[in-house]
Amino acid sequence: MDIKHGSLVVAFAFGAAAALPAQSIDPHCSDPAIVGVAHQGGDACQKVADLFNYMNMQLGTWVAGGNPTLGQGGTLGGLGHFSVGVRANVMKATIPNVDQIQVQPGAPVSTNIPSSDKWVGLPAADVAIGLFKGFPIGLTNIGGIDALVSVSYLPSYSQHSIHVGSESDKWKIGFGGRLGIIQESLLLPGVGVSYMIRDLPTAVLSGEDNAGNTVSISDYKIRTKQWRLTASKKLLFLGLAAGIGQDKYDTKAMLTYNVDGNTPNAPIALHISPTRTNYFADLSFNLLLAHFVAEVGRVTGGNVTTFNTFSTDASAARTYGSLGIRIGL
Repeated sequence: MDIKHGSLVVAFAFGAAAALPAQSIDPHCSDPAIVGVAHQGGDACQKVADLFNYMNMQLGTWVAGGNPTLGQGGTLGGLGHFSVGVRANVMKATIPNVDQIQVQPGAPVSTNIPSSDKWVGLPAADVAIGLFKGFPIGLTNIGGIDALVSVSYLPSYSQHSIHVGSESDKWKIGFGGRLGIIQESLLLPGVGVSYMIRDLPTAVLSGEDNAGNTVSISDYKIRTKQWRLTASKKLLFLGLAAGIGQDKYDTKAMLTYNVDGNTPNAPIALHISPTRTNYFADLSFNLLLAHFVAEVGRVTGGNVTTFNTFSTDASAARTYGSLGIRIGL
């Protein structure tokens, strides 16, 4: 099977699967009762499963990002204070060239899957609302509380027998909260700890090559769960912030395929949930209510391997960035 065109979109959507031991075949792709007589669809099953594994590690980074509120470390200061921002999370991603993948009829065969480096961005909107100022201690407050909200959007795309889009709503709302350890003051930085859940809308994807072989992914869901310890300080018109935390990319999907005119397989449930360490730094330029922020971060860790090989390991460290504007009071 030679999947043609739309490689970036297809690889972007291939973001989940059962984690595989090093150099082993996914059980879904070796069982004749699942993949068909004589493992007819085994190689197709395995290559798609590896693409799920590989791209999920990068897709999770785009969705999670770094600081839940760009340029902000501690809480906002209680009722009457808010922050609304838009950002683009960008990363130099390694995108498999789906149009160059050659799938063999029969059992899985390990091959090197070619890929290209591409800058990829994912837009997001963030809202923070001050709920409680905290308890006064000296020149600061402790124990402040903010509510955090995020909004993501998934557009539809159709080109050259490739289709990707949401199964229902195109918008997805995430939520979380931030607890203030130290409220920022003239002399002290703001320090806080936050927990955030960000999702993409449930997606469906289908593709067909020139030979009529098809792949379909339905009920595709990715949820990132993240905690952050952040600190920030304003210095006249400039602001500095930094943080560290942990991300968990919990992703599920259903896979079906049809190889060489055989009866399509029964849907295969795929699931992966790796955990990565995330650390980042922000630089902001502040003008009254507006804050222009640039962020750079890096994620490491996770233990995801693949049967097929890629130019970089699935669990390789990744550097990302964010650019955004935030309006707050």
